[in-house]
Order: sequence, then structure tokens, then C-alpha cells
Amino acid sequence: MGRISISCLFPASWHFSLSPVVLPRFLLPSFRQLLLLGLLAGVMGLLYLLLVTGKGQYSWLREDRHLHTRLGRVPDMEATDTNNPNLNYGLVVDCGSSGSRVFVYTWPRHNGNPHELLDIKQMRDKNRKPVVMKIKPGISEYASTPDKASDYISPLLSFAAQHIPKNKHQETPLYILCTAGMRVLPESQQEALLEDLRTDIPVNFNFLFSDSHVEVISGKQEGVYAWIGINFVLGRFNHVEDEHEAVVEVQVPGSDQQETLVRKRTAGVLDMGGVSTQIGYEVPKSVSFASPQQEEIAKNLLAEFNLGCDAHRTEHVYRVYVSTFLGFGGNAARQRYEENLISTTQIRNKLLGQHQGESADSPILDPCLPADLQDEVGPQEQRVHLRGTGDFDRCRLLLQPFLNHTNDTNTSLNGVYQPPIDFTNSQFYGFSEFYYCTEDVLRMGGDYNSSKYSNAAKSYCATQWKTLKERFDRGLYASHADQHRLKYQCFKSAWMYEVLHSGFAFPAAYENLRTALLVYDKEVQWTLGAILYRTRFLPLRDIPQESLKGSHSHWHHSFSFMNNHYLFLACFLVVVLSILLYLLRLRRIHKRSTLLHSASGSVQWLEEGLGSPDLTVTL
Repeated sequence: MGRISISCLFPASWHFSLSPVVLPRFLLPSFRQLLLLGLLAGVMGLLYLLLVTGKGQYSWLREDRHLHTRLGRVPDMEATDTNNPNLNYGLVVDCGSSGSRVFVYTWPRHNGNPHELLDIKQMRDKNRKPVVMKIKPGISEYASTPDKASDYISPLLSFAAQHIPKNKHQETPLYILCTAGMRVLPESQQEALLEDLRTDIPVNFNFLFSDSHVEVISGKQEGVYAWIGINFVLGRFNHVEDEHEAVVEVQVPGSDQQETLVRKRTAGVLDMGGVSTQIGYEVPKSVSFASPQQEEIAKNLLAEFNLGCDAHRTEHVYRVYVSTFLGFGGNAARQRYEENLISTTQIRNKLLGQHQGESADSPILDPCLPADLQDEVGPQEQRVHLRGTGDFDRCRLLLQPFLNHTNDTNTSLNGVYQPPIDFTNSQFYGFSEFYYCTEDVLRMGGDYNSSKYSNAAKSYCATQWKTLKERFDRGLYASHADQHRLKYQCFKSAWMYEVLHSGFAFPAAYENLRTALLVYDKEVQWTLGAILYRTRFLPLRDIPQESLKGSHSHWHHSFSFMNNHYLFLACFLVVVLSILLYLLRLRRIHKRSTLLHSASGSVQWLEEGLGSPDLTVTL
């Protein structure tokens, strides 16, 4: 019969030949053996499919990358390696009302993946401390002498220049962003100060600086930057699939066809300072308005932006609501409360002919001060004496009118528009006074529970002032808590509770609020969000244009990859099936030849049926 050779378009080791001696046992098997060969080929194909589609070892690699990503959220506390040539730098100067600070940030070269953002971190010196410098007073103090603005900023820039390698200065972007102090100045004075900076800084420093890099930002911009910075540190912009992360369905802003996608749920931000209170959170769904007036107001409170480097992609497009309420900070609220207390006391005394509160013997009872605490408020000619009764619930009721809340739908403090919050699928972080109120004295910062918090606040308010001071002297409160904190803790606890639950309408049973001072052991400044947003296009220089074009259809690459492997698998199965069919044909021929051989004692007919003595099958 000759020799049969089987050759495939695979490595040379796959080529083999069999002699007729073993043909009856191997190439002419029984049906059960053929079925076994088919099952073996199917298992091999399934195994290959699992490997290339990520269900096998490659999925383990991806899980390792997920774990690495989660661990990477913990900030790198090591000193910045300034000898690394692939490290980039950036500067942000925060010109605030009381002073100015410069922050130095670093990031490695972008990995070329258009789906990912720059990995920006705060620079750390040799002692592992953040590279930050602050000067006083605020730049607004130079409004009458704008020609001194650049001299005022120079110490900050010189400090930063010492920490950044000189050969990197020319490619280091510098942003000078002014906030509250500059906002209150007339526009002419603002422009005079900014113009001096635009003119003199490029002369004295070699940083990457243009006219658009210095400006007065709005409260809305500052709030958006703070929201970006916190969510970046929390890892909420990393859209790698992670079964442990909560997700939310988002209607992409600006898309004509109301495109929806599922991605990681971002965190909302609550921040209460001494003067103002701010709230910021993502609005995943398109919102409707009760009136055209409300829609016009909402435009000033909603920000839509793309953090990604590719304007055609939507995975980093966000719609964020930010609102700042001046006069609703802890200290400002107490001041408004005392002013109201003074005016009502004077009016009542005048109408009734009384002298209530004019001396310590006839004080005004204040439920917002600890029990038996005596205090004096108001200017000398309007001095009013107070004595605390420490009634937390009564204090809350007295504070509600100061929220200026209205009955209009979708409104919060001062009747300002607020989009609905999905309290069943949301998370918020509370900073500044939200943290101080829960932690400094009550020692319950972290996960917020309204019931436990109100009970602790009630207990504190009702405690005698003498007892509270004794506890303070024994060091039972936070190290940075002072007697001013002890004195107004009762008021601020009630104010924070009312702002949260009556003003912003958070349910009492809400469990996803966490009060914090630091995120992953570091203070997150809005300047981090600012440089993230303003450098969002820098990855373009590290991304090949071919891959960027291919990424416009985000499924194209993965689909092509999968499609090629499926095609290869299909071809592989066709080859195996062809071999099996050929073996079946040989089996039938063998049976015929056996029958004829037994009848005629000759195999001549079989040789004629097979044609040539050597059969070669090439696949």
C-alpha cells in the first residue's frame, strides 16, 4: 500500500508519516477511537479558547493588575527620584485670600494607552516631605501696587526651581490660579495684577508658561478641581473592571443619542469651612428642570468636562454639580446666630421694658452652648450675656431658619437648585468641619451614623462645662482641639447635622458618608485636580497616532483581536474534522479491501482504488 504522509502548516515537529504496518491500528481506528480523537481535539480547542479570551492564565494576569491598581492608590511616600530622566514635573500656585502656596507635582511618562490618565503625584524631597511652600499675605493685598505681584510670587517659584532638575524647567508647566481673595477685587485691579505676572515671570523663570496659565478661577472651578483631585486619589477614574468596586450607569453628557455606559461610581464631596460650605457630586443621569429660570441657574452649577486626552472618547466625560454657600460655614453661621440673638433681645427688651441679657445675673439662655457655660457676645455697646443649657434638639430647631430652605423641588440651602441624589447608590466624603465635628471631641470620625452622632452630640451638650474642661485638661480630646472647639462644639454639631439632613436632604439612615481629614494618609488639595485637568492633553505626545486613531472606536481593537483568534480556532477545528473524515474514508476502503482480499486473495483492486502508492495530505 505504500506510505501515507500527513503534513500541516504548523511547526516542523507536527509533520509525521506512518507506514502501513501501523495503519490498521492507528489510522484505521474503530468508531469509539475516532470519537475519542474528536473529543480530544475539542478539549484542545476549548483550552485554547479559554487562554486567548482571558478565562485562563491571562485572566490571572489581569487580576494581578487589578490588585496592583488597588495597591497603587496608596500614595508613594518615597522621595522623588530627580535623576529619573522619564519623570515630568508641574507647578500649581494657589493664590488664596490669606496667602499663596506652590505645589510641585511629578508623573512618569505616559504608558501610551489612551484609556488611562497621567499618574500624577505630589513631589517629595529627600526627607520624604511634600514639596510645598507658603507665603503671606494674599496676593490681593497688592491690588494698589500691582507692579510688585511678580516680586511677591518669585520666592515660591525660586523654591520650586531648586527642587526640579534644571534641564526639566523648560518643559515644566506652571499654573498660577487665584481664588477667593482675588474674586472680590474689581476686574481692573485683577487684570493689573495678572498682567504683571504674565510679563515678568517668563523673563525670570524658564518654566513652560503662557498667558492662559494665570487666571482668577471661579468657585465652581475650584469645587470641580477639588472633586477631581479626591476621586483621582480614590482611583475612581481607573475604569479597569473590578468586582469589588461599586458601579453606576451614566448617561454621557453631550451625546446626541443619549449614550449610556457603566463605570466606577465616583464619590461626592462635602466641605464645611469657617466661612462657607460646599457640595460637589457627579450627576450620572440627564436632569429635568421645573422652570426655565431653574434651568438657567443650573447651568452655572453644572460642569461637563472630559478628563481624557482623546476628545472622541466618552469614558472620562463627567457631569458634576458644584455649589458654594457663603455664610454657611461653621464660624459664619455662629456669627449670624449671635447677631440674630442680639437684635431679638434688644427688640424684646425695648417692647417689654426688660433688661434680659444685660448682665450675668439675667443671661439669655442659649441651648447651643454646653450646660452652664457663660459667654458674652456682641460689641461693647450691645453686649449680651449668655448661659448655655446644652439642649441639642432645641438648638437644631433654632438653627433651621438660618438654612433659608424653601419648599421648591430640588433645592437646598438658600433655595439654590440641587439635582437629585441617588442615595441608594452613592458615596460622599465629608471634610474640614464635617470631620472636626465628628472627631475632635466626639471621637467618632470615619463612617458616619446619624443616630450615634446625634446621641453623642446630645450627651456632650448636656455635660456641665466644668466637666468638659476637666476632660480637656486630662487630654481626652484630639491633640489639636482647643477650648474654642469645646465652647462651640455643641453649636457646630447641631449646625452640621441640620446642613446635612435638612439643607442637603440626606436621609437620616444614609450610610455612605465618611468624614475624613486625609485620603490615603495625605491631604488632597484642589490643585491636584487642577493640574490633572490642565495637563490632560499631554499624553498625546506619548501615544502613537495610529493607536489613537484606532481607539476612536473603543471596541475595534479588542474585537479584531478576538476575531483573529476565533478564526484561527475555527480553522484548527476544520483541519481536525478534515483529518477525521479522511480517516473514516480510509476505514471504509480498508473494509472493502479486506472483503475482496478474502474472496479473491488479491489486493490489486485496493491498490488501483488508492491510486498512487504514496498519499500526501497537505493542510
